[in-house]
Amino acid sequence: MKSLRALRIVAAVSGVAALTITSAAFAQWKPTKPINVIVPWAAGGATDQMIRITAGDLEAALGQKIVVLNQPGASGSIGTKNALEAPKDGYTWTSGAPKDLGSYKIMGMLDTTVQDWNLYLHLALPTIVSVPANSPYMDMKALLDAMKARPGQVSVATAGVNSSGHTAIEQIVAATGIKYKHVTYDGGNPAVIATVAGETDVTTQLSNEQSEMIKGKRLRPLAVVGDKAIEIEGYGTIPPLSNFVPGFKIPVSYFGIFVPKGVPAEVTATLDKIWMDKIAKSEVIKKYATSRGAMMVVTAGAEAQKIAMPAVADAAWQKFTAGQAKISPDTIGIPKP
Repeated sequence: MKSLRALRIVAAVSGVAALTITSAAFAQWKPTKPINVIVPWAAGGATDQMIRITAGDLEAALGQKIVVLNQPGASGSIGTKNALEAPKDGYTWTSGAPKDLGSYKIMGMLDTTVQDWNLYLHLALPTIVSVPANSPYMDMKALLDAMKARPGQVSVATAGVNSSGHTAIEQIVAATGIKYKHVTYDGGNPAVIATVAGETDVTTQLSNEQSEMIKGKRLRPLAVVGDKAIEIEGYGTIPPLSNFVPGFKIPVSYFGIFVPKGVPAEVTATLDKIWMDKIAKSEVIKKYATSRGAMMVVTAGAEAQKIAMPAVADAAWQKFTAGQAKISPDTIGIPKP
């Protein structure tokens, strides 16, 4: 995780320099009514938690209420579409992971790309392979062995085909050749609850969606989907998948708020400044990240687009290689990793 800390510092420094100039060029935006932030996933999931934690700092800085609207469905594309088609007045935003924005068009779900949005990123969230507390799979090796021995029979709960959980299990498939039974839900929280209840054998959802169940010993975490261990406050260390699949490595997936391009310049200039001056220093968000195996990585503008692209490209090309995409990612400006 040291590399993420270094990235956060670099992003913050470079971001402040660039965004200060932009902010100075426009008047301060003072919203005159509440701002809607659409969460395109079910309540209680990673994006929903993240936005509700962040809302307080934004409300204090903007002097207006932040209204969080859950609009799940079609793997996040319904809520994202509603934000994209809302009036470009600065009062409707959406949220989640940029990798989702990079996959909607190639999947034939929604005509948008990550370049259509102003990105405000502040958390890096890993996914975790977990099983119910009473599962017979005591470690990741045992689970992989079972999935190889019984292809397509071990069930995995995710928030749908464009979710972080689905991306994670497909990354494991690409590295190991295992096959699984996919069970989808309207959000990460329902997927996690289903696994806790024993409806499914495994979940691969995000750390902040699983952390409370892990600390409460209702889920047994087997591995972080990546090459670095994580610490969850109140639980301890979860080993990386690379301990079981040598050489396994994937890009970091970032999360935050998305504002459609085309809103008044003073809206984004004001948010640029708030993001780097207020959100980057938020003790509430920092504490939340520490307790859920996440990292604060605060950036916006061109720097946010840059650091998001590795995960965007990885997810998009993974779907294309698996035959799940309708068009090639390079046709919409996503080069092959």
